[in-house]
Amino acid sequence: MGISMNLQNYFPVLMFIIVATALGMALLVAGRILGPHRPYEEKLSPYECGFEAFGDSRMNVDIRYYLIAILFIMFDLEIAFLFPWAMAYGTVGMVGFVTAMIFLLILTVGFIYEWKKGALDWE
Repeated sequence: MGISMNLQNYFPVLMFIIVATALGMALLVAGRILGPHRPYEEKLSPYECGFEAFGDSRMNVDIRYYLIAILFIMFDLEIAFLFPWAMAYGTVGMVGFVTAMIFLLILTVGFIYEWKKGALDWE
């Protein structure tokens, strides 16, 4: 009896998954059937950054591009951790405030370190 009770609790989740999948598939099929389908050479050509693709797709790319991208993602995700703290600001008390300030201090020190090392310079 305990197992069936637990499974009954998940029935709404299962129904949501089934309805969402069916609706998604129905919309994809409707778009394919009702939408215009007129491919031509320019439409099917590769498009990259507003200009024609050139060179080999395996050409070397400067490592600084990847470093700056990784740093951006890292700092962006760390800032995203501040949103829950900001939403719960009134309930976290002094411990939550001090914890958030320590987090911001570590984030700031890391940013200054990367800046001083020249990781953000593009020459």
